[in-house]
Amino acid sequence: RDWSVTGVQTCALPICVVITADGYIVTNNHVVEGADDVKVSIGDSQKRYEAKVVGRDPGTDLAVLKIEAAGLTPASFGDSDQLEVGDVVLAIGNPFGVGQSVSRGIVSALSRGMGMGVFEDFIQTDAAINPGNSGGALLDSDGRVIGINSAILSRSGGFAGVGFAIPSNLTRFVVEQLVNHGKVERGFLGVRPQELTDELMSSFKTERGALISEVTEDSPADKAGIKSGDVILKVENTEIRDARHLLLTISKIAPGSEVTVDLLRDGKKRTVNAKLVRRDDEALAREDGAPGKKDEGVLNGVGVGDITPELRAQLQIPARIRGAIITSIEPDSPAAKQGLREGDVIMELDRRPCANAEEAVKLSEEIKGPKVLVRIFRGGQTRYLAIDESK
Repeated sequence: RDWSVTGVQTCALPICVVITADGYIVTNNHVVEGADDVKVSIGDSQKRYEAKVVGRDPGTDLAVLKIEAAGLTPASFGDSDQLEVGDVVLAIGNPFGVGQSVSRGIVSALSRGMGMGVFEDFIQTDAAINPGNSGGALLDSDGRVIGINSAILSRSGGFAGVGFAIPSNLTRFVVEQLVNHGKVERGFLGVRPQELTDELMSSFKTERGALISEVTEDSPADKAGIKSGDVILKVENTEIRDARHLLLTISKIAPGSEVTVDLLRDGKKRTVNAKLVRRDDEALAREDGAPGKKDEGVLNGVGVGDITPELRAQLQIPARIRGAIITSIEPDSPAAKQGLREGDVIMELDRRPCANAEEAVKLSEEIKGPKVLVRIFRGGQTRYLAIDESK
C-alpha cells in the first residue's frame, strides 16, 4: 500500500505532527502499519517527501517518521500533566479528506483506558475527531501540542462526542525511545495487577493502588519480596491509581533502574526495592507481560489478548469466531514479514484450536517449530498462513 500521511489532499488521509526542524515526524502507529511506502507533504505544498519509518510502538499507537528536509517549523509541546477537565482544546485534522481543519472542544476526562493497547493513558475530548484526524495534534489554548489524536468511540463510525488523544508527555517518552533505539525500552517488574472493586477496597482497607494477583517467578518483584495479595501504592514518587497506572508507570522507567515500591500487606505499609529488567516483547506476550524465553516455541514477536465484547463489536468479529486477537507484533519478526498483522484473530496453531489468549500462549510454547500453520480470521474471512521462523 502507498500511504500519504497529510491532511491537505483531496482524499481522506491521516495527518502527522512535525517535531524537529530536520524532519522527524510523529503520527499514529495504525496510520503506517502495513504500509509499503509512506509519503508526507507539508502544509499546502503538493510536494511529497519519501518518509522512513524510524520506529513503531503498537502499545501506545505511536510511530516516528523521518523525511529528508531542513528548516521545518516544529510544533511546540506542552505539559499534558498540567491538563484539567474543562480545559479548552483544539483538534487538528483532515476529516474525511476535506482539507486541514480545526475543531474546538474541552478536555472531558483524563487517564482513560479503552482496552485497545497495553499502555493507555488517553485524554478524552469532545472536540470533533473523525476519520482523517488520526495522528494530528490536540492543542491547548496557547497552541501547544498536548496530545496526538488517536481514536473515537462511536456506534455509527462517525464522531459522537467521545474522542481520545495520546498525552504529549507519553508521546515525548515514546518518541525519544524510538529515535534513540528504534523501539521502546520498557521496565518490567513481573506482577499481574488487578483493579480494586468496592468489595476489595473494603477488604484491603484502601481506595487506591493496584492489587497484585500474581507474581512472576524469579522476576524483579519476586526477588524484592512482593507477594500476591499486596497492594502497590507508590512507585518512586508516583502515587499508583489503579492496575493500568501501575503498568504504565513501570513501563516508563528504564530497565536496570532500582525503584522504591510502597505497598500494603495485611493492613500494614511496607517499602521494598526492586531492580527492573527489560520488558521482553519478542515472545508471545502473556496477559501480565511476563518476559518470554527467546528462541523457544513459535510466533516470537507476537502479542495476543482475549477478544473482549468491545473489540468484537469494534472489529466486527462474528460471535462464532473464537480465538486470540493479535494486539502487538514486532515489525521485523518472521510472523510480521510472512503476513500476520495486528487485529488478526488466531483460531488454530498447527490445526489445534485455541479459544483464548491463554490457550494460544500455551500452544505457542508447545509447538517446537520453526514452522507453524496458523489459521486466522481477518476481514470477514478465515485463512491459513504458514510461518517459518527459520527464514
